[in-house]
Amino acid sequence: MEAIIQASYFLAAVLFILGLKQMSSPVTARRGIQWAGVGMILATLVTFMSPEITDNPQFTTNLALILLAIAIGGGFAWVTGKRVAMTDMPQMIAMYNGMGGGAAATIAAVELLKAQSEVAAGASTGELLGSVGLDGLSPHPASISAAMGVDVTILAIVGAIIGTIAFSGSIIAWAKLDGRLNTNKLLPQQQLINLLLSLVLIGLAISVYFTGELMPILLFFGLALVLGIFITVPVGGADMPVIISLFNALTGLAVGFEGYVLGNAAMIIAGTVVGSAGSLLTHLMAKAMNRSVGNVFFSGFGTSAAAGGDTAATEGSMKEIQAQDVGIMMAYASQVVIIPGYGMAVAQAQHKVWELTQLLTDKGVTVKFAIHPVAGRMPGHMNVLLAEAGVPYDLIYDMEDINADFGNTTVTLVIGANDVVNPAAKKDPNSPLFGMPILNAEESENVVVIKRGRGTGFSGVENPLFLLDNTRMLFGDGQKAVNELIQAVKEL
Repeated sequence: MEAIIQASYFLAAVLFILGLKQMSSPVTARRGIQWAGVGMILATLVTFMSPEITDNPQFTTNLALILLAIAIGGGFAWVTGKRVAMTDMPQMIAMYNGMGGGAAATIAAVELLKAQSEVAAGASTGELLGSVGLDGLSPHPASISAAMGVDVTILAIVGAIIGTIAFSGSIIAWAKLDGRLNTNKLLPQQQLINLLLSLVLIGLAISVYFTGELMPILLFFGLALVLGIFITVPVGGADMPVIISLFNALTGLAVGFEGYVLGNAAMIIAGTVVGSAGSLLTHLMAKAMNRSVGNVFFSGFGTSAAAGGDTAATEGSMKEIQAQDVGIMMAYASQVVIIPGYGMAVAQAQHKVWELTQLLTDKGVTVKFAIHPVAGRMPGHMNVLLAEAGVPYDLIYDMEDINADFGNTTVTLVIGANDVVNPAAKKDPNSPLFGMPILNAEESENVVVIKRGRGTGFSGVENPLFLLDNTRMLFGDGQKAVNELIQAVKEL
């Protein structure tokens, strides 16, 4: 039986890795998700065959509770997943990241509290967790950890810290993305406060390891929750894609650590794969912003303090244009580049954008889509929206592939994007965006920006692109504005 279980876990791991590989391309992403889903189902079903579950005296009761939890969680995820609007997808991703971290932290809490209840005179939590199993009676199943000489208590504590921070931080990220929490102000001495909280948390972790007393365990988890909140609240809107990616990586690492605690190979592999992939994605996104991950967390970029810095003075004013004139300009262009942003997602304008693209293509206009790595509110947000609308993948270009082409572009149409086309990132050393690679929209012959109003973007940073001589503003809701462009092109 053990051989069957381990072979099934190995097959599940292969499916996880192959699925992740498939997700690297929009063409095969759907198939990759399906493969990974099959792997997860296999790993879950095989776990029920484990002797730690089947040989437990409370097997029937535990099985009923497990199945009930799966039914509730799976049913809720199915319903919400089917109903969630594409504009709310970042919130859902942030919430699910948090649930994964919370689940890993809960596993650690159960193990630590169970060991605490059996603390004997002079025995440490580490000694108990190394000798008792999930049921508190049998030898611990973490044979992998034992073979490697890894102290499972340390792994449980580290996983608890990471998972708890990912949980509370992801909840804050969800609240900010959903508009339920609008503040991102730094507390006085915010970094010092976070440092002190971290040091106290480490002290509590040491106390939990050596004493296993209830109060340090409770304080340990409570402080980890607070630290996750304090770390995430100051993070500005423009950094949300990086934060979501980072919390995804932390959740994976926490699951991997708790997999060692339980001796579950499927959890170890799945957590490690998610953690490594999320870490790589976080690094690439931070690199795309020319910033370090530490700078994302501790600089307060996007906060009111950062956004209100002494940026270089900008001259000029926004020049409005009507949809009829934009339609004519685009219909007779040689090349049009469309830059989507979160405003397109909010307006649900992606289907209209694709309809406009088809009309322009029929008139002999070359149309391309330019995607910045951190456009939107989550990694790949714009790619998902365009794929939903049916935009062919060969029309979608990453920033490094299209930036050199803006000089040959007649019209660049910016729909709801702000920071990713802000030339201050290249020219103004005092701008919070300075050094961040951007899409070179200003190099186009003409730039048309569809925007709901005259305010700043999500990060709160002014954009001098809107004041340039070759830029015109088409104010209004994204879907309504694009629909007007469609009618204007049809009339020609």
